[in-house]
Amino acid sequence: MESPTIDKETLELASQDVRRVIERQKEERQILITQMNILFVTNTALLSFLTISRLITIFSLFSALEILLVLVNFMLLIRALLPRKFFVSPNLETDDFQNKYLKFSPHEYQSQMLVNLRETYNENQKQVEDISQSLRLRYATFVTAGIAFVALLHQVTVYFIPELQKL
Repeated sequence: MESPTIDKETLELASQDVRRVIERQKEERQILITQMNILFVTNTALLSFLTISRLITIFSLFSALEILLVLVNFMLLIRALLPRKFFVSPNLETDDFQNKYLKFSPHEYQSQMLVNLRETYNENQKQVEDISQSLRLRYATFVTAGIAFVALLHQVTVYFIPELQKL
């Protein structure tokens, strides 16, 4: 486990670098979750607009399409967000920490933490990439734009083209 060729100062610098990288990973994850929250809020605002304007309460082709798109969008957003489990190292809830890590020398402990932090980074990076590359999130963005377009088209149809109100 311990490598005698690793200098103590090098080990400390590597630990700092790994912690910075993991902190940046947390920031990326938070940005992605914020983007999803914005889509949730936008979807809710569109649903509120449709309800307040009473466009959704009168059955028509537009209102059926709007309801369908809102439901699809909420399902896509929820599936893109959940479930997400992020890993932490070391796990302080187990006896493993006390029985294993606290018996190490400072140098062995730092070396093992570097290994653990690297594994934690790799596992969490899979989750971050899954969120960022999620087709569900991309589809949800397009569906949100579709809801806005259909709602606008519905609004224009109802208020400016009375002959088309029956659609």
